[in-house]
Formats: sequence, C-alpha cells, structure tokens
Amino acid sequence: MSLAGMLQHQCVMKTTIVSVVLSSLLSFTSAFAQPQINVAGSAEVKVAPDEIHLNVAVETRSETLEPARLENDRKIGAALAFLKQSGIRSQDIQIDYISIQPDYDYNNSSSESHVKPVAYIVRKSVEIRLTDVASFQNILTGLLTNGVNYVNGIDFRTTQLRKYRDQARAMAIRAAKEKAEALVSGLGAKLGRVNSINACDGGGYCGNYWGANRGFNGYNNAVQNGVALNDVADDSTNAFAVGQISVSATVNVSFLIE
Repeated sequence: MSLAGMLQHQCVMKTTIVSVVLSSLLSFTSAFAQPQINVAGSAEVKVAPDEIHLNVAVETRSETLEPARLENDRKIGAALAFLKQSGIRSQDIQIDYISIQPDYDYNNSSSESHVKPVAYIVRKSVEIRLTDVASFQNILTGLLTNGVNYVNGIDFRTTQLRKYRDQARAMAIRAAKEKAEALVSGLGAKLGRVNSINACDGGGYCGNYWGANRGFNGYNNAVQNGVALNDVADDSTNAFAVGQISVSATVNVSFLIE
C-alpha cells in the first residue's frame, strides 16, 4: 500500500473511533438523564425593631459665611446637648456630613450675581443610634425643637438579623419542597433528590442622605415594613408608630423526578 493510502486509511479509522466514542457517550447520557422540576420558595418573618438609626441635619443660611457657620454651630451644639441630656451615649452619635455651599442668583441677569454669591448655606448632619426604641418619639421631637430642621433618614433595624434570616430561609426551603411535592404527586410521579439550590436573603435599608458616610455600618439591618410616621408638629401628643420590620428569604431549588 502506498504511503498516501496508508495515511488515508489511518484517518478513516480515527474518524470511525471518534464517532463510536461520541455515540457511546450520547447513549450513556441519554440513559442516565432524569427529568427535573425547578421551584422557588419564599418566606417572611416580621419582627419588632430593637434599634433605630436617625440621620438628622441642621441647615443655616446667611449673606456671608461666618454668620451662617456660627449659627449652624450653635444649633448643632443645642441638638448634641439635648442628646447628652437624654442619655444617648457619645459613641452612638456621629457627625455624618458637613457642607458649605455658596448660593448664586441665577435669575438675576447681572453678570456680577453669577460670580459673587448672594448667600452661603452651611449643612451638618448627625447620625444617632437609638437602642431604646421606646424613646424614639421623644428624641425625634426634641431634636426638632433644638435646632434640627431636616430629617434625612429613619432606619428601623434588628440586631438579631442572622437569627431571623435563618428562620426565614428554613421556612422558604419548606415552602419550596412542599410546592415541588404537590406538583409532582399531582402527576403521579415521585420527588427525587435535590439537584441544585441557591438562596437570596432580603434585608437592607434605604433613605435619602446628604452624606456618603453612613456610619455604624457594621450593624446588620432589615427592610422597614409597615412603619407609620405622622407629620411632625409642635403638639407633643403626636404619636410615632414603630411597627415591625420584615426579614425575608427566597430559595430556588431543582429536584430530580423519579
């Protein structure tokens, strides 16, 4: 046999062997493949918050910078003194953000009004951690009557977030399994072993803040849910209902069907 013939013969043999191997693998995969069912389970645990974070601010304005700064310092000082008198620990109070901003009159056609500020705005925000949830109304009302003129954010939290997330996740897994069993048994089949699972935990906080520094970030938190805040007024009888927060979990599970 010529060299060309021998090479062609070897090439055909290799192609045949590869084809046989591929066919065997496909047959093996088909023989052992099992149908599966994908389900999602969700659960939610409602808990009373045991910690509240407040982010409040003082804004002052004056035609020149120094009076605006001095007035802001005075009001911030009054707010901090009130917090100290109320028994809030110094480590639970943090200056969160400071801003000094010139203000220009863009409605004035004069070119000078676009170069020279017509006023200066000084802002300072303070973040406060309240571990006594029952004091929430008195603290917030007291701050608003002691210099604070903005409430940037109110964050209701639980310091036992891990515990409640574990509870919610266990409930979500049960819900997923019950759903899968109901679907499969309705078709006369039997639920097999778990093929894959992944989880998504719900929890976080939201708010409108001036500052990028959130402070106290090491603490876990949960999504505020069903919390009612009445409009703040001078009337001390105003009620602030803390309500409950929600800790949720969702799992996606894939079961084999026997």
